[in-house]
Amino acid sequence: AAMKQTKGLKGDKTSFIKFEFNPKDGIDNPALTLTEDTDAEGVGEPRFYLLTKESTETFGFCLHEELSCQGHVIRQIELGGVAQRRGLQDGDRLLQVNGHFVDHMDHQRVVQRIKASGNQVLLAVLDGDSYEAAKSLGRDLSQMLPADIRPRLCHVTRDKSGFGFSVSGPEGTKGTFQLSVRQDGPADRAGVPAGSWLLELNGDSVKSYSHIQLTKKLKQSGNKVTLLVASSAVEEFYRLRGLRVTAALADPAWLPFKARELHIVKGPSGYGFLLKEDDCSSGGIGQFLWDVDVGLPAEQAGMKEGDRVLAVNGESIEGLDHEQTVQRIRAHEDRVTLLVIDPAGDEFYHSVG
Repeated sequence: AAMKQTKGLKGDKTSFIKFEFNPKDGIDNPALTLTEDTDAEGVGEPRFYLLTKESTETFGFCLHEELSCQGHVIRQIELGGVAQRRGLQDGDRLLQVNGHFVDHMDHQRVVQRIKASGNQVLLAVLDGDSYEAAKSLGRDLSQMLPADIRPRLCHVTRDKSGFGFSVSGPEGTKGTFQLSVRQDGPADRAGVPAGSWLLELNGDSVKSYSHIQLTKKLKQSGNKVTLLVASSAVEEFYRLRGLRVTAALADPAWLPFKARELHIVKGPSGYGFLLKEDDCSSGGIGQFLWDVDVGLPAEQAGMKEGDRVLAVNGESIEGLDHEQTVQRIRAHEDRVTLLVIDPAGDEFYHSVG
């Protein structure tokens, strides 16, 4: 087991011991290939790439802002890296990150969005010539992309009449389940769209389930169930591109478990908390907030003891060790922004992948 390590962030108080850390292995997804049809005006179609890396890797490219080129430019693609293996090309322009249109955004914000994605990111790009042609024609690039490509995670709590949805599917076919949702019932209130397709139940794919097996799993769920669902349009988007939808790509806006962003300005006595490395209840190693001083900036910003740190100043800390995380927090002398989650939320997100 890894030895525990604590580093002070309360001014000059510091104490720590060395430890060894073995990063968790990542999983690489299959390549995503699309056709590139070109219209009469010389503008090709956007291409979509799902990049999945290990925590010790980078995505294998740099995003540039260049005086000679418009847009966010893909450059420095590493030979044999994730981006090259998936098919990104030098000079491609980035249009979308995880379903969010970014061409109009400040360059640094786009970089932060990619870094905040952790080990998986879905990118939409357009080749350089098509991008320049579209711009010269005054095209609205956002109109070249699907309006919604994110599945949805929903946490449904049963009431006296049930979960508020029923399941149908082709007889004798496994893994194909469509949901009928009762208006104003628990599923409807939890954000499950009517007519959506069920992809995962409590973090497990339903692809191999029969209708009887699914019914049994629902009964075993007790009073609460977590569904990964996709509308017909979203399901078709991924299916046509040979891509499996995962919870990592989902819109979590309907979930009751929320990460919190803490904006902390250092006071005369420091921030007023300790950062401790420890085992996560959900597995692996994490960086936790500890010994929060009453009345000092950290507590005033909403910090709670036991919160796990997910990102520092907009950048994910996944794959960083304790010392690297402390350095990120101290990068700006008098202020820091932390993205944190409480233990219940941390365990929930781990359980659904």
